[in-house]
Amino acid sequence: MSDAHPYEAYGEHEGFDAGEDAGGAGNDKAGQESYESREAGDAAAGAEGGDLGGGADGSAGPGGPGGPGSPPNGTGKGPDPARKPRIPMPRSSVEDSGRPLPSLHELGDLGGLGDLRSPGNPAAPPLPPLPPALPHHVLKSLLGAWALAACAPEETAAVEEHLGSCGSCADEALRLREAVGLLHPPESLDLDPALRTRVLDGCLDRRPPRIPVPGWADPYDAETARLDALLQDIGDSEWHAPVRLRWFEADRPRSRRTTVAGVIAHLLSVDGLVAVALGLDDPLGEVTTDAPTPSARTEAYWGASQRPYNRAVRRPWREQSHDLVRTASFTGSGTSPVSYGEFELSLQDALLDRAFECWVHAEDIAEAVDYPYEPPSPRHLHGMIDLGARMLPTVLAARRQAGRAAPGKGRHLVPAGEPGRSLRLEIEGSGGGEWMIPLDSPAAKGSAEHEVAHVALDGVEFCRLAAGHVSPEEAAAGQDGDREAIRAVLFAAASLSRM
Repeated sequence: MSDAHPYEAYGEHEGFDAGEDAGGAGNDKAGQESYESREAGDAAAGAEGGDLGGGADGSAGPGGPGGPGSPPNGTGKGPDPARKPRIPMPRSSVEDSGRPLPSLHELGDLGGLGDLRSPGNPAAPPLPPLPPALPHHVLKSLLGAWALAACAPEETAAVEEHLGSCGSCADEALRLREAVGLLHPPESLDLDPALRTRVLDGCLDRRPPRIPVPGWADPYDAETARLDALLQDIGDSEWHAPVRLRWFEADRPRSRRTTVAGVIAHLLSVDGLVAVALGLDDPLGEVTTDAPTPSARTEAYWGASQRPYNRAVRRPWREQSHDLVRTASFTGSGTSPVSYGEFELSLQDALLDRAFECWVHAEDIAEAVDYPYEPPSPRHLHGMIDLGARMLPTVLAARRQAGRAAPGKGRHLVPAGEPGRSLRLEIEGSGGGEWMIPLDSPAAKGSAEHEVAHVALDGVEFCRLAAGHVSPEEAAAGQDGDREAIRAVLFAAASLSRM
């Protein structure tokens, strides 16, 4: 082993000699043969190139072995012709040799020497065809097809080569590509809201149910399914996100703070009114209430829990909604009454009312957890608006009896079923239509001949007014006629709301 420092460079021949001593004769012979083969190739290249590191006669140049820059081989008097140089000399580029460059057809894959196109290498892959030489007017006519990716490969190559040298065609190609992008606008990744209805309709067409769900129960079935899909997507912590319930009471906005789980408990307790009317179990069980009203039942159900509600409340609510739809399908008739404590609704209107409240509170939850939520389908939304419009005359009469609405100018009482003073309620947009609201008596009949006022509202805006989420002063988009009658109807619509 050499005594040199481990980080000290070997001498010019020290490493080579040490390798001979350490490797033995066998290693020396193999190494020497490999070295001589490399030097033989270098010598051949030098003889052919003339200037690749040597003189014209084949002798070493100034930078080659044996030149001024080469150290002596042990004797100090000059190079040893018996020892081959250890490092091959650098080769000059073919561009500096004065020889012509090889053509593209003489070369295969330019990435390596194994694909050189020569008679001795017939296995090289075929070269790609050159772009056809087409005149300018033909290439210009192909720009439209090129922008649509409808050209043949040879035409595409010819057009793209032409675009690199023709500025006018390049500008035209850019404009055509931008136009093609406008023909294919990006589509939303959100599912079509009508997809569920189409799938169910297709399934029912193939195999009709023995007991179909009545059409008047469809809105409740759809809205509970949409809310359940929302609840399935939220995390455990979001069930405790704060939610503010809003409604109008005594012509003043009211609110109550709860959580997402508390909203589902509220829906469960109020849906129990319909469950009791259908002979199902009451979700309140042994919990007693001060009055059989939606707000009293909700307060009692909230107070009966020893700890805050969590996601466990979702299961009983969803099971109850399934039972309500199934039982309503067996009844076949939606005329049986459902008591709300202070008033009654038919089973058909009660399920429509529950669908409306399910949608309204689903929007409250979606706002609390930052979840996108769309209004109901136009057909279901129209039914909800129709229910509110039909309830307005009764609410108007109740407000007058309670002293919250003036009798109105020119009030005229007529026999039941006869036309009287009316307000035209025009609902625009999705689920819209026109309703004539009798102003003087619930038993009167709305008539266009006795129209004294006209109010125009958006469909979703009217529903939010009836839910107590919009004040009456901000709701009307268009008003015309008796201002007192308009104010009375708008406040009556806000009075439809409850917790």
